[in-house]
Amino acid sequence: MMSIADNLNRVRERVEKAVSLAQRPAGDCRLLAVSKTRSADEIRSLAELGQLDFGENYLQEALDKMSELADLPLQWHFIGPIQSNKTRSIAESFSWVHSVDRLKIARRLSEQRPDNLPPLNVCLQINIDDEDSKSGCSVEEAAQLAEEICQLERVVLRGLMAIPDPEQSDEAIASSFQRLADLLEQLKATLPCGQSLDTLSMGMSGDLDSAIAAGSTCVRVGTAIFGERPAKTES
Repeated sequence: MMSIADNLNRVRERVEKAVSLAQRPAGDCRLLAVSKTRSADEIRSLAELGQLDFGENYLQEALDKMSELADLPLQWHFIGPIQSNKTRSIAESFSWVHSVDRLKIARRLSEQRPDNLPPLNVCLQINIDDEDSKSGCSVEEAAQLAEEICQLERVVLRGLMAIPDPEQSDEAIASSFQRLADLLEQLKATLPCGQSLDTLSMGMSGDLDSAIAAGSTCVRVGTAIFGERPAKTES
């Protein structure tokens, strides 16, 4: 069986190959290890190999791991749906939030971000394929929502995140990635905070190559690093 260390190296090689094929500079795409349902010991083993960015979906589970791993210089990214009653803990504990999809959540994160921390980096989640089961604002809503988020004091809008419909063909998924990249370029050109928009959070274990070809700067990879994960729910 492949070890987690072997898996990490294989994913790193895959990311760098895709970056090279896209004729982009080496290191131009961040690898975010999606560690939901994974143990603190597994995260620590990856940190020892230089993997310092981790994505979590479940708040209480993440807070427990943060406490256990507080001796490590990790960057924690919240990537799951956000409930209003959990924004304070997210604002206090994470460096990044990839799943902002409405102004109410962005405003609460801004108001609850502690003054002793730098502004919270956020990505606007786009429901790129208009799926009923997916979170995210529509492409049509993105410009107005992004402009409103730009005016908040304690968050910095860094870019866009999306999860294309996995039931589509590879070609359709690639088209979804390209639409998200095109939307980011439009927002860069029209928003007063356009200079801060440098992040496309798109691509996972099965489609990261296509995402990087379209311009992804952050791929969120869980299964290809950790293997299949057990089911998890949070109350």
